[in-house]
Amino acid sequence: MHPAFSVIFLTTLIGAAQGLFLALFTAQSYAAFKLLPQPDAHAFYGQGSLIALVLLVAGLGASFFHLGHPERAWRSAAMWRTSWLSREVIVLPGFMGVVFLYGLAHWLNWHPVLMILPGELPVDPTAILGVAGTVLAFALFVCTGMIYACLKFLAEWHSPLTVINYILLGGASGFSLAAAFAAVTAPELVSFLSGWAVIITLLGWVGRAASLYRNARLKPKSTLQTAIGIKHPKIAQKAQGFMGGSFNTREFFHGQSVEMLRGVKWFFLIAVFPLPLVFLLSGMHGGAGLLAAAFTVQYAGLLAERWFFFAQANHPQNLYYRCIS
Repeated sequence: MHPAFSVIFLTTLIGAAQGLFLALFTAQSYAAFKLLPQPDAHAFYGQGSLIALVLLVAGLGASFFHLGHPERAWRSAAMWRTSWLSREVIVLPGFMGVVFLYGLAHWLNWHPVLMILPGELPVDPTAILGVAGTVLAFALFVCTGMIYACLKFLAEWHSPLTVINYILLGGASGFSLAAAFAAVTAPELVSFLSGWAVIITLLGWVGRAASLYRNARLKPKSTLQTAIGIKHPKIAQKAQGFMGGSFNTREFFHGQSVEMLRGVKWFFLIAVFPLPLVFLLSGMHGGAGLLAAAFTVQYAGLLAERWFFFAQANHPQNLYYRCIS
């Protein structure tokens, strides 16, 4: 498939935002159980939510660049009963609204106790919004991943690993960003968030390696022989039928060499996993610069990873459109 940079930025930006929100609420939950010190709500939760919201808005804005008629974007929500894209379109603004309210409540220090749970655990509006945001964050991960995982004719995507990797890679980048942010606003949380970033990055490494291993061993169900109904063992396509390119050759094939694909793969395997791990472990005790480097390198690697994810998918129509002239 041809990787659209608008979709690459959409999925990586909102993934980092989802991971950042999950990191914020995870820290709040631990602090509520007195397992972590309580940071400054205005600085850490309020400003952290603002960063997540900016990333979500940027991702949403990027998505409009691959629409032929952006003014009709609202129609994409109409098929929510059968389309994962429609469900994503509905869940994304809902998640953005909850992130906004969550951050606003912390920003205004609005923490009235609504109920007391067993163990003298108070529940305030931010706790309820945090739970709702967590559910929506995971729902958004599932919707985004299932847009691709539900396509049976693209074998490289049609796997539970697609959804799992969207969750793990988004969570890894979000927790890495949260660790870097905490180094400035809540140093007491740096070790905790860095530790979780390391764990999720390692899990993401396993998940992405598993998908690469699986995809490398896929055998196409269709061949030139089955496509045209001729059993002869040697069939060579000499021409496409017309001289120039078309929508099919532009949108369903990346047009890059095998060497290019191999280079991108090794770049993201290094930039998304081992390099950030080194920076996270080195900066775990308060190195803001190292933690910022961990997120920056990891996000750059995720851009390459997402490009490779789209490029690796081999559309069946390329059996015919593999030859331009």
